Amino acid sequence: MSSRLRRAEDVAKSLAGRFTSTLHSEQVAAKLGMWLGVSFTVAFATGLFSHFVQHTPAWLLWPSRPVNLYRVTQGLHVIGGIATVPLLLAKLWTVYPKLWQWPPLRSAGHAAERLSVLLLVAGALFQLVTGLMNIAYTYLWPFGFVQAHYWTAFIVYGALVIHVANEWAKVRRHAWTRVEQPDRRRFLATVAAACGVAALVTAGETVTPLKRLAVLAPRDPDVGPQGVPVNRSAAAAGVTQVLGDPAYRLVVTGAVRTELSISYAELARMPQHTVRLPIACVEGWSVECEWTGVRLRDLIAAAGGAPDAFLTVESLERNGYYRSSEVRPPHWQDPLTLLALKLNGRTLDPDHGYPVRLIAPNRPGVMQTKWVGTVRVA
Repeated sequence: MSSRLRRAEDVAKSLAGRFTSTLHSEQVAAKLGMWLGVSFTVAFATGLFSHFVQHTPAWLLWPSRPVNLYRVTQGLHVIGGIATVPLLLAKLWTVYPKLWQWPPLRSAGHAAERLSVLLLVAGALFQLVTGLMNIAYTYLWPFGFVQAHYWTAFIVYGALVIHVANEWAKVRRHAWTRVEQPDRRRFLATVAAACGVAALVTAGETVTPLKRLAVLAPRDPDVGPQGVPVNRSAAAAGVTQVLGDPAYRLVVTGAVRTELSISYAELARMPQHTVRLPIACVEGWSVECEWTGVRLRDLIAAAGGAPDAFLTVESLERNGYYRSSEVRPPHWQDPLTLLALKLNGRTLDPDHGYPVRLIAPNRPGVMQTKWVGTVRVA
């Protein structure tokens, strides 16, 4: 054995000898791992739901009911993700001594196992750190967050499945056994309490009774024009110059019998309907509001659009990833889907989409297109 390798072995053994706490135990690691498995599964499922709502495959007709489904799942995704942070840190601390095992790689199988653990740990940290930065609108990387977050989720969950399969005997042996040592019980209780506190001080961004406790929430649900938060203002979208144009017309065009061009005054004279629907943001916050406007299905019927048509609602905004959104039959035929002119009984503020915005059930806020100018029927 070379002197350099011998020194590395001595260092590893010396460091490993310092981990004398009984909390670095197989039992504690198994219980934390079981909790993490549940948390990661919920995050993976709700994250896929959010992704496919925003990037729906051509064959999938996403339902419009229940109206709060996206609000609940995305709130669970973000709030649960934040609550997972202390759990993941506790798990890493518990198993940290294994980093100094010697020899580091005992066989090809052991090397593959350690590689899967490396992917799991690195991917989990990447998801949590970038996710937290995303809800804080802080982007310090050159890549697209949505794509990176989506594909990394498959890597992390695949590595998790492999890790669970490798460690299943330990999990089965310890997961349901009673923890006898008081220090281990206190440690697990502390971790559970930390996760609960993290969830409690975030959940108020979507759970109204808890809003006064939401000190970690990225949005105060009461702060914003007309008492409702916004993520993108009219100024940021570059539409302030066109919002007061007296020549504004809402155009319904495409595969229709009669193309419509309707002024704001004409829209206001059409039959108005009032609904209660949430604005549910991908960052996890949501607020239920009262919206008043014209049913989208009534406009499409007046134009002579087919009942199975796909609509594209386009904003007056000229740029931006979400300047338009697709509305499929289950949504535009729903009587709750409006081209809204009012929010909570008052004319829409420019930051909320004046003169007209889309509001529909079970859709993320980024797809509730603001400053609507055109509805294309295909």
